[in-house]
Amino acid sequence: MRALGFIISLPIALLIASTSQANELKPFTTDGCSLWIDGTPEKPNLWRHCCVAHDLDYWKGGSEEARKESDERIQACVKAAQGPGMANYIYNNVRWGGSPYWMNHYRWGYGWDYFDGLWPRGYKVPTAEEQAQIDQAMPAALQVIADDAIKHPANVATEKGGAGDN
Repeated sequence: MRALGFIISLPIALLIASTSQANELKPFTTDGCSLWIDGTPEKPNLWRHCCVAHDLDYWKGGSEEARKESDERIQACVKAAQGPGMANYIYNNVRWGGSPYWMNHYRWGYGWDYFDGLWPRGYKVPTAEEQAQIDQAMPAALQVIADDAIKHPANVATEKGGAGDN
């Protein structure tokens, strides 16, 4: 009888333990425009900075409205850098491909574990504890962005286009 009680209690204890574990924010990473180009052949990093800023938002995650605003910002940024065609293309793809319910490395809230307890994190607004983690990690995240801007300058053209072309 004790064995039966143990067998019944063990899954319940594991369930409680798994739902009470704190979700720890991973360090910020960026790959520019995930699965897409960062610029034109002549200026290969022309709108990369737009994607890196977008990655910062996606790393933190949050509400569905925050994601929509982030996606609209990348659209406006790419439009200013390249024009409406590329901006609309990127916008439509991040709206579809960046869902927090896709298990990929570029989903909304990718800085957090996919699961928050038993369920996908989804459009969870960070708790006070999670916001403290974001605030603590932000200086390092901003340094990653600054380093990326030096390594991948937007205004540098390839040999074919002539260095320094705008």
